[in-house]
Amino acid sequence: QVQLVESGGGLVQAGGSLRLSCAASGRTFSSYAMGWFRQAPGKEREFVAAISWSGGSTYYADSVKGRFTISRDNAKNTVYLQMNSLKPEDTAVYYCAAIDSYYSDYYFHAAEYDYWGQGTQVTVSS
Repeated sequence: QVQLVESGGGLVQAGGSLRLSCAASGRTFSSYAMGWFRQAPGKEREFVAAISWSGGSTYYADSVKGRFTISRDNAKNTVYLQMNSLKPEDTAVYYCAAIDSYYSDYYFHAAEYDYWGQGTQVTVSS
């Protein structure tokens, strides 16, 4: 069982930066790959980024590549999403999620994840 709690969301102007954190409970955090997803009003939840259990492999949606960076600290049971050069279209609720799989093709699909946080709101003003 893994419990996830996101933090770090807020209101920022376009071009600004935010760093989201996701703190996990449970002794097996390091065995899970982790992902970030987002959901804007009226839209489906979409993949943002994922990171393997070791942190050695990372994956990004084309819309955030070069602007966002996912990382993890297994000693602190925490995964991060550094978001730079934010755009109004990045406005959404951001969720972190844990997946018990080594099959990276699954990382892009919300339905494959086992555990979810409650989400944190990110609002980017123009």
